[in-house]
Amino acid sequence: MKIGNRMFDVEQDCSIMGILNVTPDSFSDGGKWNDIEKAKKHTADMIAEGAAIIDIGGESTRPGHVQISIQEEIDRVVPVIEMVKKEFDIPVSIDSYKGEVVEAALKVGADLVNDIWGLKYDAKVAELIAEYQVPCCLMHNREKAEYNNFLDDMCQDMRESLAIAKKAGIADDKIILDPGVGFGKTYEHNLMAIHHLERLVELGYPVLLATSRKSVIGTALDLPSDERVEGTLVTTVLGVQKRAAFVRVHDVKENLRAIRMTQAILREGK
Repeated sequence: MKIGNRMFDVEQDCSIMGILNVTPDSFSDGGKWNDIEKAKKHTADMIAEGAAIIDIGGESTRPGHVQISIQEEIDRVVPVIEMVKKEFDIPVSIDSYKGEVVEAALKVGADLVNDIWGLKYDAKVAELIAEYQVPCCLMHNREKAEYNNFLDDMCQDMRESLAIAKKAGIADDKIILDPGVGFGKTYEHNLMAIHHLERLVELGYPVLLATSRKSVIGTALDLPSDERVEGTLVTTVLGVQKRAAFVRVHDVKENLRAIRMTQAILREGK
């Protein structure tokens, strides 16, 4: 898969998407990087540690978050995208589900669209992805955690997102799927989504696993958000075992080490 000017081996490797939240209120790192110089330093650090993509978000999507205005989100993300594209040679992802924000990001060089509503919130997002011919990550989400059979329903929801993508003209080789850990799910649903990641892999698209410091880890281990690195590493290892092509994380160096060790063990086992 080509993202920006880089090729990713989504069949044999697992790459890291480093999280750059330029928000004052994200659950784990709110306010840390919402300054251009701080964002620049953090980007440089993540690249040095092995990040292959930088994912930039301007609105917190933590449970109970309050939606900000489109203009405020644009004002947060566009200068940071411009800075990263100017200062670094790395693909940039825009983490937004709003058409106007996505368009503003693509105009200044964003290479991938990461939509937490799987193209179901704003029809314009699918149109823009097709128009700019960029890859996208389609995440599973629901307004309420109500399911008949969770795994079957999750896969069906993903098929609906894929149908929207195809109708808009988005090519199959530009689609990544994300089970949406922490979104529209109970604690038990989140555990099932992680444990049965192969169900999404079986749909035939690269899969991204995003569990970094999330509440499912905090609940399982009874730990606050700043003490969930080891728990995140366990899910990263499981993701590699189940053929995740990408992981989206805060702690790049530690997760890259876990990926490489797991891949080495799997190769040795063969």
